Amino acid sequence: MAPAGTLVRRVLPALALVLVLAACGGTKTVTVTQTVTTTRTVTTTPSAASAAACTGSDLSASFDVVQGSAGAGQIAYRLTLTNASQAPCWISGLPQAQLLDAAGKPLPTHVISSQRGVGTAARIVLQPGAAATADARFSPDVAGTGDQQSGQCQPQAATLRVTPNGGGTVDAAIDPPTSVCEQGQLQFDLPAAS
Repeated sequence: MAPAGTLVRRVLPALALVLVLAACGGTKTVTVTQTVTTTRTVTTTPSAASAAACTGSDLSASFDVVQGSAGAGQIAYRLTLTNASQAPCWISGLPQAQLLDAAGKPLPTHVISSQRGVGTAARIVLQPGAAATADARFSPDVAGTGDQQSGQCQPQAATLRVTPNGGGTVDAAIDPPTSVCEQGQLQFDLPAAS
């Protein structure tokens, strides 16, 4: 067996070497980077100011008798224009309209304001699904100048073709079909949002 002093001289340098090597290794730092992605959906609705003029393809239409409106040789029908598109659009002024018979043939038509002297340029913005209405009064059976004086004053109208401000046309079935006397004179109120 080796003397104790020799063992200490051999173990001590080995122990010192282990301590030096341990000190060189030090502490190990690990940095973890994590990326978080957040998705946010924003739905925007175009403002009324940015709305374009309604076109015929933007609208659906009807022209129906106003129940209880008949009297003194006159009757009222209500034009309803509904925005069938996915974006807001606007209409303004009296409707530009043409009466058509059941075969689609144009009939005499004269649209005038029922409120003479009142401004007609109000812009009505229709959001998708919204509607505007305008009532028209006319005579279905009292002949005027230029009308046939016996029988029906004018052929029966089945469709009102409307040309909106943005162009194109939309057809409104007339319910029920009717003659429009006085050469197709329709006295329209200004449209209003409904």
